[in-house]
Amino acid sequence: MVVRVSVKPTFTIAVVTLSLLLAVLLFSLSPPFSQTPLVSTMELREKEDIWSVRRMFEWRPCKWWLQGHLPVLPAQSNGYIRVDCYGGLNQMRRDLCDGVGIARLLNATLVLPKFEVAAYWDESSGFTDVFDVEYFIQQLKGFIKVAKELPPEIASKEPVHVDCSKRKGQFDYIESVLPSLLEHRYISITPAMSQRRDRYPQYAKAALCQACYNALRLTRSLEKKASELFEAIPKPFLSLHLRFEPDMVAYSQCVYTGLSPDSIKAVEDARGDRKPLTGELAELWRKRGKCPLTPNETAFILQALSIPTDTNIYLAAGDGVMEIEGLTSIYTNVVTKSSLLSGEDFRRMHGNTKAALDYYVSINSDSYIMTYFGNMDKMVGAMRAVKGLYKTLFLSRKAFAEFTALGLRGKELSEAMWKAHRDDFVMGRGSALPDCFCEIKL
Repeated sequence: MVVRVSVKPTFTIAVVTLSLLLAVLLFSLSPPFSQTPLVSTMELREKEDIWSVRRMFEWRPCKWWLQGHLPVLPAQSNGYIRVDCYGGLNQMRRDLCDGVGIARLLNATLVLPKFEVAAYWDESSGFTDVFDVEYFIQQLKGFIKVAKELPPEIASKEPVHVDCSKRKGQFDYIESVLPSLLEHRYISITPAMSQRRDRYPQYAKAALCQACYNALRLTRSLEKKASELFEAIPKPFLSLHLRFEPDMVAYSQCVYTGLSPDSIKAVEDARGDRKPLTGELAELWRKRGKCPLTPNETAFILQALSIPTDTNIYLAAGDGVMEIEGLTSIYTNVVTKSSLLSGEDFRRMHGNTKAALDYYVSINSDSYIMTYFGNMDKMVGAMRAVKGLYKTLFLSRKAFAEFTALGLRGKELSEAMWKAHRDDFVMGRGSALPDCFCEIKL
């Protein structure tokens, strides 16, 4: 006799049980914007942080710049050039660096630059309010002639402005600007973004590098205030340049869910004619890494990199960062310049001088992480390379967007972000500017 045993009830119970276990597991995984520390992820790597990874490459100042033998400056210059700089402090500094290289290229005498007053940046401080003029002139000796004062026959005149900033394509200064310099003898320029630096002779490149990384020192009073701020920060500390202000989000044309009503209103007020992208275009834009990281996304990535949640963090940012609780609810030891400096002199500071404090602290911090590779980040990363400080990392918006679009969440997303940033750190990506720096294999 054959005994038939029914397996349907047992099979059904097993399937239901397995389904329940899978459901519990899926719901227990941390969402991409987790508000709780990823302790299990850190334990998985035995608490090894990103700075423990051995690098294979570093960017260091090129020897041709620091140890090169410069040709003697020509006895006669072709005229005077003033560099007109616009925007925030680090954008103006970038323009100044380019302008010094251009002036040397054209065999011109450099006039002290003009920092344009900009209401948008809450700005009124000029070049001499931020940087030590005498030090600037001294450090550029042998690289380029600098005139603190103009000769009488020129001093009463305004320079002829040659606008280079909006030129399209590869812009050549010898072809386009030198004729105006020879004709008028005193011109002002705003450098073009697309200039042909590859055509520069080495002495012009060296002048640019020297101006940018060795000649710009804060004024004594501003450096004293910056030093006070630096000393007030608990040590050791990470300087975090976090960009999530209303104008930044509005300019990106990205859409975010879960923002507070105040943040939504602030972004809408800042949008103007720049409407948010929608549909496939919005998805493509985000996957290209064009959308700023929120404070909560930033905290998630820091945890993925095994940056301990009790790390002392200096927030190198203005007071307008939205949704900051997404960071401070996880990383509780966060300080800002406004929380550490409360004197009347600080309240009188404008955009450039406040940005100078963030810059000073960031180039001297134990480690530096940026969420947006802008002008400040390029300058800070390069100066840290000059000083031999290589705990510098750019958080990848592109990697984060790509992985979340693939449906990665919780531990999977954390591990993917770790691997992406580990590879970037090992290869030294994004840590300095190639114009003045050379890649060194370790």
